Amino acid sequence: MPAQHPPYDASADPLELTVVVPVYNEEEVLPLLVARLRPVLEATGAAYEVLAVDDGSSDASPVLLQRFRREWPALRVVRLRANAGHQAAISAGLVRARGRYVVTIDADLQDPPEAIARMLEVARTEEVDVVYGVRTDRSSDTAFKRSTARAYYRVMRGVSGRHVVDQAGDYRLMSRATVDAVNALPEQHRVLRLVVPTLGFPSAAVPYQRQARAAGTSKYPLRTMIGLTLDSLTGHSMAPLRLATWCGLLGGVAALGVLIYALVARALGAVVAGWTSTVVAVSAVGAVQLLCLGVLGEYVGRMYTMMQRRPTYYVAYDSLDADRAADRR
Repeated sequence: MPAQHPPYDASADPLELTVVVPVYNEEEVLPLLVARLRPVLEATGAAYEVLAVDDGSSDASPVLLQRFRREWPALRVVRLRANAGHQAAISAGLVRARGRYVVTIDADLQDPPEAIARMLEVARTEEVDVVYGVRTDRSSDTAFKRSTARAYYRVMRGVSGRHVVDQAGDYRLMSRATVDAVNALPEQHRVLRLVVPTLGFPSAAVPYQRQARAAGTSKYPLRTMIGLTLDSLTGHSMAPLRLATWCGLLGGVAALGVLIYALVARALGAVVAGWTSTVVAVSAVGAVQLLCLGVLGEYVGRMYTMMQRRPTYYVAYDSLDADRAADRR
């Protein structure tokens, strides 16, 4: 199960907009985020909340969030007991969001908060369920980041289908119906940038220029990017399994070719005693077998994890629950 708490009943405590912000060791950027996000949301005129999900930060981020909360009543803090990962933190926010519309945005300010107003306007005027923030300019990213991002979206669109929105990350607006549909999904290790498009709900896009990180360091190192890619491939496509099948077929064709060559060489008397060809053939076949076993292992591992039904995160604190308990007392 992806969460340990049922979703809040939005109709019991209605809000127009919830902004979910996953936070992990962002003490340097949080003051800048609050300074830019608050005026944007207040200018919309909508009843809103900002749901900051502290993903087990080890710096001063929790302290700063509590301080800002005293000055900004619309700020709501949810703290996870341990670091669960970026996608799990967003999922925790979606489960507890109360808004009719829910926006997810990272804390690093690479995705400009000012685009939220445009997303909300598009959702209202065009009556769509999802509004994707699409990065039309990534010149602020490194060449390596841009090239790997292009490769990622090209591969995902190739193996998962054309519904994957190119250059659309985790900056999006979703309707309450979309959020409820995502929360009802049983899968773990979900990659939301692929899950949301597969729902097929009516959507639109708002282009924006990706900016440089406002402060601090990236929380998406190469290891995390590779893990995200593996989750994307094994969670949303059968292509790796088909690749294993094709590797097996090609290996069989290669073995047949080697057999024909050996028979021809023997008939011509050109057989030379040696071990090189044997070692090469055995190594090639072994490599293909290990690759196929590895691909199968990834899928079996995901099935095993889902059968265990362990929550992907644990909520330690929700300021809304604390406020309600204080009111009851």
